[in-house]
Amino acid sequence: MTVVLDASVIIKWVFADRAEESHSFQALQILNLIKESRLAVVQPPHWLAETAAVIARLDPGRARRAVSLLDALELPVITDIEVYQKACDLSASLGQHVFDTLYHAVALHKSGAMLVTADERYYRQAHKIGRIVRLQDFVPSAS
Repeated sequence: MTVVLDASVIIKWVFADRAEESHSFQALQILNLIKESRLAVVQPPHWLAETAAVIARLDPGRARRAVSLLDALELPVITDIEVYQKACDLSASLGQHVFDTLYHAVALHKSGAMLVTADERYYRQAHKIGRIVRLQDFVPSAS
């Protein structure tokens, strides 16, 4: 199984200690599976920039170290033009920002991939398209 993780999930790795970050345990389980090579991941090219922006806004003192640790994961990215085009189509049809739809476009582009999100607003708009699951509902297939 391959997952695409949007910033709303990755942020939970950094802020698992914050009470307002619900479902952090599930997010950390995904991280552990990735680190153990039991779960494949692929990302859009902007994932680290978007995540860094959120971390820097929420806790500037934690940002530099967190970004370095996330970068060290060396998560693979997909940069195919078809992904950008699909993200533009999704943005127009869903009324969502391209940065949000890029994650979904990667999941739709990569065979067998699933977007995992904790962004309820995006999920409500996009679930009908498929290949998306809420973090709290995600169950990785046995590897």
